[in-house]
Amino acid sequence: MNIETALILCAGYGKRLNPLTLKIPKPLLKINEITLLENTINLITKLGIKKIKLNTFYLKDKIKSFVEKKNFKIEIEVVDDGDNILDTGGGIYNMMKSSLKSEAHFLVFNPDTVWDQNYIKTIKEMIKFYFLNPNRNTLLVVDKKLSFDQNLKGDFKFNKNLLTKQSENDYIFTGCQIINREVINKGDWDRPAYNFSISNIWDSSIESGDLFGFESKNNFKHVTNLEIYQKLLENN
Repeated sequence: MNIETALILCAGYGKRLNPLTLKIPKPLLKINEITLLENTINLITKLGIKKIKLNTFYLKDKIKSFVEKKNFKIEIEVVDDGDNILDTGGGIYNMMKSSLKSEAHFLVFNPDTVWDQNYIKTIKEMIKFYFLNPNRNTLLVVDKKLSFDQNLKGDFKFNKNLLTKQSENDYIFTGCQIINREVINKGDWDRPAYNFSISNIWDSSIESGDLFGFESKNNFKHVTNLEIYQKLLENN
């Protein structure tokens, strides 16, 4: 089995990077003279994925124009959130709705992580794990000790590839996951998309004991806020 489509979440306001993001959507900010979005698309292409869907809402015309002008060598569909922003869960659901119903498995990326070449091997290993270990949602996580931004708190506890949440958590979600469409909605694909966070899905999966994690050993660079963005620019 394999994964044909990757989803990129590009609809957010990026408020923690104001004033930069008052005119530039966060995915179009640059590090090493390349936008975060293009960096993510390049990684997905090198993974051998056939198609990309990305969602838009805030400053959507700028993202759509960027994709059209770049003429990437991979099929990319821009999916509009609609009249209201859909948050991460709603955005994923809305992109899945526009995919063939035969597609069950999707790679999902946040473009505000600075993905480098080392992630290619790691993500391929995660895909292999996902299909060898029956599960419907695997998150790529990293020990917070490897985070460039040392102010980030952990999101999860990680033990034998299962994720939980405790009062103190030492693993961070990197912004890459594999998700089966049935985790988002069990069969009812005719309803309209609505605003909800993907963390709601994760919390439900934790309660049932089936939220899986795969550990990245790569140094984790994430554009958290304006201060971290400026430090990343200085260190690259």
